[in-house]
Amino acid sequence: MATESEAENFKNEGNKFFAEGKYAKAIEKYDEAIKLNPSSAIYYSNRAFANFKIENYGSCIADADKSIQLDKSYAKGYYRKGSAEIALGKYKEALKAFKLVVKIHPNNKEAKEKLQMCEKIIRKMAFEEAITVNEVPISQTIDFSSMEVESSYAGPKIEDKITLDFVKQLMAHFKDQKKLHIKYVFQILLEVLKILSSLPTLIEIGVPENQHFNVCGDVHGQFYDFLNIFEINGLPSETNPYLFNGDFVDRGSFSLETILTLFALKILYPNHLHLTRGNHESLNMNNIYGFRPEVESKCGVKAFELFTEVFCWLPLAAVINKKVFVVHGGLFSKDDVTLDDIKKVNRNRQPPDEGLFCEMLWSDPQPFPGRAPNKRGVGVAFGPDVTKNFLKVNGLELVIRSHEVKEEGYLVEADGKLITVFSAPNYCDQTGNKGAIIKFDSNMKPNFITFSAVPHPNIKPMAYASQFANFF
Repeated sequence: MATESEAENFKNEGNKFFAEGKYAKAIEKYDEAIKLNPSSAIYYSNRAFANFKIENYGSCIADADKSIQLDKSYAKGYYRKGSAEIALGKYKEALKAFKLVVKIHPNNKEAKEKLQMCEKIIRKMAFEEAITVNEVPISQTIDFSSMEVESSYAGPKIEDKITLDFVKQLMAHFKDQKKLHIKYVFQILLEVLKILSSLPTLIEIGVPENQHFNVCGDVHGQFYDFLNIFEINGLPSETNPYLFNGDFVDRGSFSLETILTLFALKILYPNHLHLTRGNHESLNMNNIYGFRPEVESKCGVKAFELFTEVFCWLPLAAVINKKVFVVHGGLFSKDDVTLDDIKKVNRNRQPPDEGLFCEMLWSDPQPFPGRAPNKRGVGVAFGPDVTKNFLKVNGLELVIRSHEVKEEGYLVEADGKLITVFSAPNYCDQTGNKGAIIKFDSNMKPNFITFSAVPHPNIKPMAYASQFANFF
């Protein structure tokens, strides 16, 4: 009995940390409770919810499954599972879970709403899939040159080509929460599509002697923090090159402004502003985390369809000066993957659920050797030995990846062979983390610039993702 009492104390401490938003500490307390009393469905369900809050959706599902195994009538277990499946875009699995919640509690209004939402999304996906079979790419149906710009429009204009002056006007225009004319939205997207579709899946970047190179991680539609990077470190140019390592959009409610600015800069400096694809440059994630409804609200359905086409042409990885490998998520579930293997990946599609493409966008490092199922439920967790073997096989020195919030904006692991960089400070207005930039010197030695969040207009993260608001 004393053991069960101690377990309850740990659970209550975990609940206190959870209420304070300290989810990692809450998980530690639930771990202790489970060790003392592994037969409590509630403990697993509580830990599932904490894992959900820090986006460990795979761990959430595993804990929810355990709570259900212990108590098949425990509705919260099915609810947690369904919510995590939704977060991963697995709507059919979520539907099964919410059906069981409703079966257990037929009068649960919230569960019924979630069930109906899943059914609606599945029908919509089936319809969209049916009408896109053999469809002409949206880029081939848009002629921006024939579009009229009303005399009342007072925003930035592309007269002949995109110039630095246009980009500066664009950033100021967006900062004032004004819209770019749809003609120029389409022009930017079509021009960047030409550039991206001409690139290989793995881009190789050279840094001239005595010059530096900047690498940024996730910016997630936090436009005002994104602009602050340039305030701190200068705008991209031939002498101040950048690579932004995926997850440009979603979560933050200024994703359109962020990605259009990046694309305009890519057009202006095609050889000095580099972009690699993140897991959020995908249709599944854009449907859930806000980018699709944001674009459709600000620019219309066709603009979002064109973004979807463009995202499929983003390169998946980069090598800088034949020394540094940059990828959004991480490494692989099998040994001896080579750069040539990566070059052969067909990227012009939505990311699959497994394989090299998936793992580059979704995997995460772990502190212990070997591999394990990833806490996210997608990709793989890989150890320091996996990192070192990949570098050895490919004659490289360092892996740079993003994909995870870090308290200081970056984290060095694997005996200095792997660095995570994350550039969205105070992520989603709630985590309190710093953002970071890696500034490589001419010898490719990394130096770190960290920064805090800046004020932004009173528009909350996920403001456009209304149908999913109750899940997050």
